[in-house]
Amino acid sequence: MGDKNIKGHIYALIANVMWGLMSPIGKSALQVFTPLSITTFRIVGACIAFWILSFFVKKEKIESKDRIKIFCAAFFALIFNQGTFIFGLSYTSPINASIVTTTLPIITMIVAAMWLKEPISGKKILGIIMGATGALILILGSQSGGLGNGNIIGDLLCLTAQFSFAFYLTVFKSLTQKYSAITINKWMFLVGALVYLPLSSNQILNINWTLIPTSAYWQVIFIVLGGSFIAYICIMSAQKILRPTVVSMYNYMQPIIASFAAILIGVGVFDWQKGLAIAFVFLGVYFVTFSKSRNDLMNKSQ
Repeated sequence: MGDKNIKGHIYALIANVMWGLMSPIGKSALQVFTPLSITTFRIVGACIAFWILSFFVKKEKIESKDRIKIFCAAFFALIFNQGTFIFGLSYTSPINASIVTTTLPIITMIVAAMWLKEPISGKKILGIIMGATGALILILGSQSGGLGNGNIIGDLLCLTAQFSFAFYLTVFKSLTQKYSAITINKWMFLVGALVYLPLSSNQILNINWTLIPTSAYWQVIFIVLGGSFIAYICIMSAQKILRPTVVSMYNYMQPIIASFAAILIGVGVFDWQKGLAIAFVFLGVYFVTFSKSRNDLMNKSQ
């Protein structure tokens, strides 16, 4: 594995560390703010951060033919993905939301096979099964402790978010090969902000800010800077280097990160189940990473 690929894996890991913390932090913030308000804070806040950062990096001109692609990418990566996930999380439990996220690599593998003609190999299927097994060991172990209380509407909304993001990872990969993560994100988040601001302005204007606890402000700051700004820079940087299915495999890190967060705040312990889950997830990533790609098969046939 070259240095370039290692960087791709690090970027994917960082993005999913941020998103792994999103479920518990986002669920807590939903006790104070509405789902629409949180989604708007997230998209508008990250939009501002990306535009500020763009003044300090090299400017890139977007070709006319790519503008509509970035517009569509914004809908699948942000508007549908973030909106349906936050609304789904408001209906269901963090545990159920985590279970649903394990479908992303499976959906991505199928979409990549249809769109990019990526082969569905035995090694890739084995890797996805191993990763899902590791994630489910943690998730179902937590659920047995009484952390469930899901809702079918919330679960379906979270599932919609996975379909949306899988489509983005696969169909719009070419954009990340052409432009920097800063350039793509500043325009995608601008599109998202223009969609969500009119929808949520009335709710945000009616918030009684004097009643908002300090902890809720910190939660929103993390959602904006960690779960959006840093995560989307990293995921697009990973997307530039790695295949869509490999990038999506890191989704299995999210319940592990949530579990370690519980340990750090003193409401969880490290046990053999967590160790086994981590081993399964990283073995799964290994198998998918070293499975045959379309280019490998084409080079072999030549």
